[in-house]
Amino acid sequence: MSPPAPPPGPDAYVGAETCKACHEESYERFATTKMGKVFLKQPRSAQEKNACENCHGPGKAHAEAPGRGKDAKLVTFGKGDPTPVEVRNQVCLDCHSKGARIFWTGSAHDSRDVSCTSCHRVMDNHSARANLAKATEIETCGTCHLQRRAQQMRSSHMPLREGKMTCTSCHNPHGTISQALLKEPSINDSCFTCHAEKRGPFLWEHAPVVESCVNCHDPHGSNHERMLKAAKPRLCQQCHVETRHPTRPYGRETGSNLKYVMGRSCANCHVNIHGSNHPSGFAFTR
Repeated sequence: MSPPAPPPGPDAYVGAETCKACHEESYERFATTKMGKVFLKQPRSAQEKNACENCHGPGKAHAEAPGRGKDAKLVTFGKGDPTPVEVRNQVCLDCHSKGARIFWTGSAHDSRDVSCTSCHRVMDNHSARANLAKATEIETCGTCHLQRRAQQMRSSHMPLREGKMTCTSCHNPHGTISQALLKEPSINDSCFTCHAEKRGPFLWEHAPVVESCVNCHDPHGSNHERMLKAAKPRLCQQCHVETRHPTRPYGRETGSNLKYVMGRSCANCHVNIHGSNHPSGFAFTR
């Protein structure tokens, strides 16, 4: 194995004005962005003074090569460009690797070769924050997560469309140690961030609630009230088949003994379904 190449010396850089001579349109666009205003006008370090070359690599060989520099490849970030995704992402991680991004390596997005520029656009001002590829966070995430975007259009949904939440209210797209890129250690901990009254502990615990809120709810959207996965009483009867309540068969001539409870809702009586300290006991009644 050969030793790693030494870092380029200062003579390998040509400066942003040299880049501008050929790439004036890109230069002018970049100058209006958050990063461009720092790199070109108020650099905070020697690294930031390299401006364009800070991300694309030293430009001397490129600028001096024949054929408009095509034989001296730089790091490029366009869709379909030859620069490998891991190389592009490492350029970004050289500066953006702390805080919420410390678990990027090996994360769900990293392992699927998602590039930083799939979600962020350094050269554009589409969004008010984070240089997102789309105008809003929801639109950006929805570019790939089509099913979740569709669920948000259902009648019962989280208030993302209303602007009261975003995807990152619950998820960290840059990686976490939890499932589904959750910011909290578990699904329930994520839900309890807002729904603290459901946390307990209760004298009478409801096992499905303790196990996971998503046993009953679909947090991305549902056509049933309160984002339930099924309508009551059918949701409850997925576990509580024998209820000793008045029932009716499912349909006619079904050839089975399946029945459903008559009445509008189990929760008419079992109101404290998330857990109760009431003397009525484990039935979670009024």
